[in-house]
Amino acid sequence: MKLYVGNIPRQATEEELREAFTAFGQVASVAVIKDKFTGESRGFAFVEMPSDTEAQAAITGLHGKDWKGRTLTVNEARPKEPRIGGGDRGGFRGGGRDGGRDRRGGGGHGDRDKRGSSGGGRRSW
Repeated sequence: MKLYVGNIPRQATEEELREAFTAFGQVASVAVIKDKFTGESRGFAFVEMPSDTEAQAAITGLHGKDWKGRTLTVNEARPKEPRIGGGDRGGFRGGGRDGGRDRRGGGGHGDRDKRGSSGGGRRSW
C-alpha cells in the first residue's frame, strides 16, 4: 500500500522516514518529494509498504503524532489526478482576429481595422 506522509520537516531524509515506518513493518520504498527548481523538500513524502496490514498499523501509529517537532499526516495515497491544461490547450495569449475583445476588451491585431489603412491598399488583418 502506498502512503502519503505530510507535514514532514524540510530537512527530513528518506532514511529517517524509512526508520520511522520500519517500526510497523517492511518498507518497500520511500520518496521525499522535492521542488524541481530548488531541490529542497516540499514537506511531504510517499512511503510504500507491501503489507496492507502493516501499512494500516503505520497509519494508526503515526498519523497525528509528533515526529521531529511536526505533527504528521499519514494516510493512504490517492491516485494522481490528471492535470487540466497543458499541451495545445495553454492559456489565453491575446491577439488573433478578434483582438482578444471577447476576453479582455481590446488589444491584439483586430484593432488595426479601426485605425484605417495607410499601406497602399493592403489589407490589415
